[in-house]
Amino acid sequence: MRALGYCNRGARSWFARHQLDWTDFINQGIEAEHLLATGDAMAEAVVAVAQSRARGDTTNGDEHGRQQ
Repeated sequence: MRALGYCNRGARSWFARHQLDWTDFINQGIEAEHLLATGDAMAEAVVAVAQSRARGDTTNGDEHGRQQ
């Protein structure tokens, strides 16, 4: 989420609007399918970055998730 410039406050609010548990997400993560099921473009962007990182692609930010 950091790589996309999303702030924690806004992300917590987004999770609440979509009836998702922010604390559970922080502690355990969340399946991409749950985020994508919201139909929200922000969720799609987060999933795209996560999938890119899982493939080892670092073009979406540095090792700390910051935009380069």
